[in-house]
Amino acid sequence: MTTQELWRAVLGELELSISPANFKTWFGQAQLHSFEAGSILISVPNGVAKTWLETKYQKQIILSVERILAQPVQKMIVRIESAGRPAAQAAAAAIQMASAAVTTAASTPVSTGSGSGGSTTVGQQISTQIPQRTFARSETTGTQTTVTDRIEAKNKFGLNPRYTFESFIVGKTNELAHAAAQATANRPGEVYNPLFIYGGVGLGKTHLIQAIGNRISANQPNVKILYISSERFTNEFVSAIRSGSIKQFKETYRNIDLLLIDDIQFIAGKTETQEEFFHTFNELHQANRQIVMTSDRPPKAIPGLEDRLRSRFEWGMIADVASPDLETRVAILESKCIEKKCNLSKELLQVIATLVKNNIRELEGALNKILAHHQLRGEPPTVDSVKGLLSSYEEQSYKKSLTPRELTTMVSQYFDVSIDELLSANREKRLAFPRQIVMYLLREELKCSFPSIGQELGGRDHTTAMHAYEKITRELENDMKLKQDVAAIRQRLYTIV
Repeated sequence: MTTQELWRAVLGELELSISPANFKTWFGQAQLHSFEAGSILISVPNGVAKTWLETKYQKQIILSVERILAQPVQKMIVRIESAGRPAAQAAAAAIQMASAAVTTAASTPVSTGSGSGGSTTVGQQISTQIPQRTFARSETTGTQTTVTDRIEAKNKFGLNPRYTFESFIVGKTNELAHAAAQATANRPGEVYNPLFIYGGVGLGKTHLIQAIGNRISANQPNVKILYISSERFTNEFVSAIRSGSIKQFKETYRNIDLLLIDDIQFIAGKTETQEEFFHTFNELHQANRQIVMTSDRPPKAIPGLEDRLRSRFEWGMIADVASPDLETRVAILESKCIEKKCNLSKELLQVIATLVKNNIRELEGALNKILAHHQLRGEPPTVDSVKGLLSSYEEQSYKKSLTPRELTTMVSQYFDVSIDELLSANREKRLAFPRQIVMYLLREELKCSFPSIGQELGGRDHTTAMHAYEKITRELENDMKLKQDVAAIRQRLYTIV
């Protein structure tokens, strides 16, 4: 195994346990140079990154290398290597890295592939151009880096070019979000504004939101696009207040054509940040500028989010992404194998996809682990070796072996009602309540999408499933009897499994 192959495998593991923002910030430019005599040598571009790797991530890096190589690591050395950049540039990079610990998403795609039969036609021209406006220029002088300067500097590089619609694998659990994202990219500011995409970690939200930006950028190179996290927005806002540059901040954020904001749920509870984002949203929306947001939950389920923002987030289109089904997971693995130029049999891919079910990021991490292990030993993987390497995933995901129908049956038995009654249109309280419990548990335990939950419960609309989930989530906070019921059902589910 080469040092490059080893480092890719290490990064594959680390990405599963480190937030996307921190992963990109501290590992985006790190390189493994050598592994000799029990020591690993890593290079980073500046002293800030060196300090963070040594103090925050040394143990994780060493453990990952030891797992992959199956041999002990005695020492980790981190050196600064600025690739010939002038000292001033290296220092500036260090300052920016330190201030951007909560920045854009990870540089490695978490939901990739080479297309899917379920995808809509790509390469269509945008029928209506977004009105273009330039950023407001700052009056500051000297070498001070302003909010505007940073946005303009990142305009060309803020979007990962590998995040495209063509490389997104479409399945039943993400097809609505994919279609809405494509429509938004083809007619920005018109069809779905705002577009709100939500779902769990590692399911492709960042891929879709950046694919929108890449599509629009390809068709309209001069469009002002800003891709940020909500934490970055908050940090820039606080910095502007402290430096007395709030006017410039407002002009900057309100004079863009496309706002892509990840993890919007993190502005909840921040009164002043919500106030500022409310006015920024209004300015952009009234000017028909496209707004796209991602979150880990729908607007109604974000605690601490002001009602006026919640209602605006719901103005356009809300689409969810859920854990991929088996067929989609296999397709993702096939595309990854093509990308990595490795040849694994369909049987092995089925085994991996069966064991690793939570999200796409874990799926890729598992594949990296298998490839690294067998490249090191110079032997082809087998079904038994794959199962052995992924035994921890099997233990973590044993709950996923439940089917929606098995869960529905268990709840019906607990409440002493029949399956037919649960699936019927009867809205009596003795049926409506257990039905809502089923919807809640299908979402919480099996990570089913709301459309699929609605179909499972007699072909109901996805909004019904969403309402049930939100209702039970709220009531669980104060209803002790409900807590006991849900706990008892969960115990039955996994005692039987």
